[in-house]
Amino acid sequence: MPSTPALSSIDDVLTLIRPSVRDEHAYVVGAPSECEVKLNQNESPYDLPAELKQELAEAFTHIDANRYPNEQPNELRDALAERDGVDPEGIIVGNGSNELTYTFGTAFLDPGTPVVMPRPMFSLYEKVARICNADLTPVPPRDDLSFDADAIKRAVVDTGAVMTVLTTPNNPTGLAMTMDEIEQIVRAAEGIVVVDEAYVEFNPAGSAADLLETYPNVVILRTLSKGMGLAGVRLGYMIARPELAHEIMKSRLPFMVDRFSEKIALALIQHDDLLSERVAALKQATQSLIAALEEMPGVEVVPSEANFCIFRTERDADALQADLAASGVLVRNMGGYPELPGYLRVSAGTEAENKAFLTALERSLARVDTA
Repeated sequence: MPSTPALSSIDDVLTLIRPSVRDEHAYVVGAPSECEVKLNQNESPYDLPAELKQELAEAFTHIDANRYPNEQPNELRDALAERDGVDPEGIIVGNGSNELTYTFGTAFLDPGTPVVMPRPMFSLYEKVARICNADLTPVPPRDDLSFDADAIKRAVVDTGAVMTVLTTPNNPTGLAMTMDEIEQIVRAAEGIVVVDEAYVEFNPAGSAADLLETYPNVVILRTLSKGMGLAGVRLGYMIARPELAHEIMKSRLPFMVDRFSEKIALALIQHDDLLSERVAALKQATQSLIAALEEMPGVEVVPSEANFCIFRTERDADALQADLAASGVLVRNMGGYPELPGYLRVSAGTEAENKAFLTALERSLARVDTA
């Protein structure tokens, strides 16, 4: 007779998973995929041009798919360093900036490590801190949802934070910090300060990368998903002092960037005019979207320095989101953030997509008014 197994049920097996992981939720957008107008994930509405795709299709035939890529995509790293005016040895390219977010957790966070993060902010950072059992200090925003830079600085000093994260322009609000505010926090910090610049192309204040020369504790995080429009390719990178980047590399999984993704990014970087034109169009589209929302009765919209904005109406956000989806338009409900009850987030799309959203919103609000 076989003996009874030590673990006889799946419930017993699940208890082996760390509690900090079981307490989390999987990151799932959870929106219907059949909607024609997709404005819920801050993506660029512009795909790669057909002629560039044809070039890349030819390039793919010369890739040795049976060979591992380099630990770092050196050609892409050098191209990014030249474009940004930084030392290539200080760049780590990742499988999207999200992957690098987890790398920060493995590199810096032990149980009880003090971490400071403003709220509301891209939720993945808090998730990583909780999974690592770090001692997280969230800092609420001002009444207008902007960063409370003075309160962040106090929290950094009072906790002795080993890691502080600033996302500017901020997702989900679209609001940005001034360079002076960032520098004041960096100067006061005894730990690293990660400045997430996912939306830097849209930010008139520019980049905090200039702080790297003076402050060795600065880490800049970038993505190729937003302004460059490569969300489906999964590429992001960090910039730091070379000595710090060398140590962070020790905590990463190898071979995270595949050969073809590198080819795609290199090809697009060579089309600087195309990128500049698209970023300019998205800046204009965002501001036009905000202006149109400001003119709608009963709509409150927050200014933005990104390619999206958040807004709220007197309607229940869940009901309004569902109503828009029924009209073929996807937007994101921000109600998961305690600071943003009732808010929805809409990305800037093409002129036709923005018009479809505004039309659907007007119709939805009008139906409620006449009910």
